[in-house]
Amino acid sequence: MTDQKLYGDFLGIWELEPETCEYEQSEPPQQGHYIISECAEGLLFQMTWTDSAGEEHNYSFTGVPDGTARPFEGGELADALAVSVPSDSELTSSAYYKGNELMRATRLLHADGMHMDVLQTVQLPDGTKPTNKARYRRKLHS
Repeated sequence: MTDQKLYGDFLGIWELEPETCEYEQSEPPQQGHYIISECAEGLLFQMTWTDSAGEEHNYSFTGVPDGTARPFEGGELADALAVSVPSDSELTSSAYYKGNELMRATRLLHADGMHMDVLQTVQLPDGTKPTNKARYRRKLHS
């Protein structure tokens, strides 16, 4: 497993700053939270958000932060997932289907340690790669 010191500053509870959202795919959420914590399987990512229509959503997944793609129960959307920590200011997860990367979420920690940008890029069948960008503010450090 990757040294906790590399990803340690990402651990905690983050709150979406909706006014910062720049979405190329779908409508940005009204509000949201992101929780990153350690678990037996490595890292646990928990996301909750309220979409533009007011509907609440939850999603979570785990990954070992060593860059290795491992089997993932994502149905026809993803069969493998890799989590990597290129530096102490970047934490990335990539979803694959049949060996092809179809989604990448890059989390970039600001120097102040109080803000995190999330860039999520999806590879669509037509070859386009729309990216959704959002900024989160730290609410609690783990």
